[in-house]
Amino acid sequence: MHSPGNDLLLVAGKVVAIILQGLMAIGAAALVIALPFVAFFSTDLATDFADGSAIDAAALPVLPLVGALAIGVAILVALFLFFGKLRAVIDTVGEGDPFIPANAERLSMMAWLLLATQLLTWPLIAFGLMLAEWAQELDEVDISFEADGFDLTGILMVLVLFILARVFRHGAAMRADLEGTV
Repeated sequence: MHSPGNDLLLVAGKVVAIILQGLMAIGAAALVIALPFVAFFSTDLATDFADGSAIDAAALPVLPLVGALAIGVAILVALFLFFGKLRAVIDTVGEGDPFIPANAERLSMMAWLLLATQLLTWPLIAFGLMLAEWAQELDEVDISFEADGFDLTGILMVLVLFILARVFRHGAAMRADLEGTV
């Protein structure tokens, strides 16, 4: 059996998962910090921003902005948890014992988390379109917003994770049966 320190792929996977988990935490923290400022002080900020221009501070779309930030937090938290589950799976592979019921549950949870991020992109896109529409009405502002919305790769990844969860669940059951016969 390989130890995690000797297997470059496992080390790389774990390092990438740790880095991505850290980035998700930083991003979520930044959005959580920004949320109350946008929700409670957006009128004051918009008035300061609009002073001396033709921008109507009252027209600032606070609800779509707060909604987009809140959905962003939810997506980043889901991805943080996803990478944590991935790290746990990588650890069991490095220990030489991946076909355990816990990994089947981890893979299943990873699929649900990834599905949640896919579903949350739809309202995020809707809020983004509202904000882009508001920004287009501003003088001398040219903002484009592309909203694909349907990520086939993400949906396929969700399916692969659900299937892998079943494979691991079946492998763990077969292993338990085999150990029971010895």
